[in-house]
Amino acid sequence: MAFLIILLVIILVIAFKSIKIVKQAEVYIIERLGKYHKIADAGLTIIVPFIDHVRSVVSLKQQTMDIPPQGVITKDNVTITIDTVVFYKITDPAKAVYEIQSLKKGIEYLAITTIRDIVGKMDLDATFSSRDAINDQLRVILDEATDQWGCKVDRVEIKDITPPADIRDAMEKQMNAERNKRALILQAEGERQSAITIAEGQKEAAILQAEADKEAKIRRAAGEAEAIKQVAQAKAKEVEMIYTAMKKADPDERLVQIKSLEALEKVANGDANKIFIPFEATQALSSLGAVKEVFKDTKKEK
Repeated sequence: MAFLIILLVIILVIAFKSIKIVKQAEVYIIERLGKYHKIADAGLTIIVPFIDHVRSVVSLKQQTMDIPPQGVITKDNVTITIDTVVFYKITDPAKAVYEIQSLKKGIEYLAITTIRDIVGKMDLDATFSSRDAINDQLRVILDEATDQWGCKVDRVEIKDITPPADIRDAMEKQMNAERNKRALILQAEGERQSAITIAEGQKEAAILQAEADKEAKIRRAAGEAEAIKQVAQAKAKEVEMIYTAMKKADPDERLVQIKSLEALEKVANGDANKIFIPFEATQALSSLGAVKEVFKDTKKEK
């Protein structure tokens, strides 16, 4: 009975040592007798107990690494503190285990030295305005260096750049002065634009008023000319009608002379100082004088 129990325990130990379940997004590095044997992917894996063993469990997921804040001296001798994070992924688990003692330490040290090299060639202002350029340079250099370790650096981000306290105060004062300067410039530009707009509006109003006065005068003159033309046409039509009526009536010479005298009387009642009597009117007057003499002789004979 004891033998069966011992045998069962041995079988359980062998099964425990032989059967391995690998999780998703992980691989096992399997060694046989101290030498690299194979990479066990996700799922059930059976190894030879006491001969094979799992050297390392490697994650294939995207990983992040926070680089401790580092003091870096810029080109213009200003010490700043840079906080960085690196995103990487293992592409070759065997290299990540056998080519370097500690992959994370290697990436960390390499990132620190690369940051100091890149930022040391830049001025303080350039470090704030060129974060994207610094990130790209870091990523390229780290990716090339870690390729032999079976690792790919996908992204490098500078989380924070902290200058010394006195530099921050000076930068804040400079920024305030710059903001005040921009505000004054914008205010002056706004006042200038407002004055230009008002002047242009007054100019346009004056031009429109002048054009309106001109158009009014032109239309008034056209109306007066049209009125004079219509009056003249009416007078001409009236004269024509009178002439036509007189022509149809076939007046004798005495009637015409009498009408001339009546017209002459109306002219004499006007404001003119001089009166020009037509030749025909003088003949009518002489005829009237002759008629008057005839009437006088008739009265004497009686």
